[in-house]
Amino acid sequence: MKVTHALHYGNGNTQYLPVSRGRPSARPPLWILILVCLVCVSLIGAYVYPPRRYSACYFFSSRVCSPIMDWLPPIARELTDDEIASQVVIKEILSTPLVQPKNPKIAFMFLTPGSLPFEKLWEVFFLGHEGKFSIYVHASREKPMYVSPLFIGRDIRSAKVVWGKISMVEAEKRLLANALQDPDNQHFVLLSDSCIPLHKFNYVYDYLMGTNISFIDSFWDPGAHGNARYTEHMLPEIEEKDFRKGSQWFSMKRQHALIVMADSLYFTKFKLYCKPGFDGRNCYADEHYMPTLFTKIDPTGIANWSVTCVDWSEGKWHPKSYRAVDVKYELLKNITSIGDNYHITSDEKKVVTLTPCVWNGMRRPCYLFARKFLPEALDSLMQLFSNNTVI
Repeated sequence: MKVTHALHYGNGNTQYLPVSRGRPSARPPLWILILVCLVCVSLIGAYVYPPRRYSACYFFSSRVCSPIMDWLPPIARELTDDEIASQVVIKEILSTPLVQPKNPKIAFMFLTPGSLPFEKLWEVFFLGHEGKFSIYVHASREKPMYVSPLFIGRDIRSAKVVWGKISMVEAEKRLLANALQDPDNQHFVLLSDSCIPLHKFNYVYDYLMGTNISFIDSFWDPGAHGNARYTEHMLPEIEEKDFRKGSQWFSMKRQHALIVMADSLYFTKFKLYCKPGFDGRNCYADEHYMPTLFTKIDPTGIANWSVTCVDWSEGKWHPKSYRAVDVKYELLKNITSIGDNYHITSDEKKVVTLTPCVWNGMRRPCYLFARKFLPEALDSLMQLFSNNTVI
């Protein structure tokens, strides 16, 4: 180390004191400071003014920036024109009290490829209760051949339905549109050709008319067949946190049926971006559209379960089918005594979500209908109904 000498004046004598001369303190290059400032300004700008397509991130994907966003204060996103219009219509429908007809009815809407194999069973279910129900049949493949006068003339204009595609939801909306033309219809039940009633008509009527909610299945599924189907193309209107899954077999009140018909915003998102093979995902609109729609617009107005029982215990792509040998009194008794609704998610841990079937402060059995029964089970079911072994 180099040493210099400084003069020190004292008592008339000149002294030389050694002084250490080290290197000056190091400073970062100017370009680094400028780069850091630019990055900070860019991140702040991306958070405050995100692009319309993304609700959370700009430069990075949501997985990268979500830890950063967690500690930042939430910023209210500016709604699009379509969202504002949608909210106005939905709020108006929900807040407007419906005029109760003198003879309220339930609309039974059958979504079927052709003839109804359990038509005779449903006739037994309906007989004697004329004026309390309406029947609508959407046959997507061939014109049904009916034997019961209750079903003759109840077909609506139908179109081809492809499993897993938006045409399934379009058929549901087509049924709702026809059923809503009758102002006496106050509740709307979607049924398949493999569905059967589990109770007598009066029980079903009192069950549905005695509540002010809709029975729409909706739950969060973090697995491969749940939220992994979500795509960011649905932003900004539909965020991943709102994406839900559920059975398509619903029972809904008139206000909710009107909302389904009025909705074009969310339906368009599912029509464009929820379909098999899109964006590397197999998304099925009939499993996600209505659960997601009502989770966003009226989450407290739905029961989060369906009144139609389906057995997924076999772990296959399709639910368990009931043959003639399966149809016994014990089977119907076991189904009608179920008081909890189970949601089995598709993640690796197979998490089971249990929801007690409670509404209006009362706990009741969950199911009014069941599927999937094969046509060969008709005679056995008819015998159970004729013996008054159902409620």
